[in-house]
Amino acid sequence: MNFLSHLYTLAMSHPLDTIWTSIGFLGQAVFGVRFLIQWLRSEQAGHSVVPIAFWYVSLAGGAISLAYAIHLQAWPLVLGQAMPIPIYARNLYMVLRDRRRGSPAA
Repeated sequence: MNFLSHLYTLAMSHPLDTIWTSIGFLGQAVFGVRFLIQWLRSEQAGHSVVPIAFWYVSLAGGAISLAYAIHLQAWPLVLGQAMPIPIYARNLYMVLRDRRRGSPAA
């Protein structure tokens, strides 16, 4: 049985597992895109930059991955995914706060 037919058989016998596996892949993909965003923005600016999109994508990817880890009941992964989420949210809050204040750092 080749790899694709094995995946098809698995998907047809356990559709919820396939959905959750897809959620896990989605979380990793969203989380991985943040590095692409940061790299492209830094290249455009000519120096290292952390754009606001980095924090939005970090928060979204981290939350999706956390949901997947909770579903798996993989408690070390839950801890690893949950701990940085408040940091992403705090950084996003600070960027938005600075923009409202008209800070030159924003």
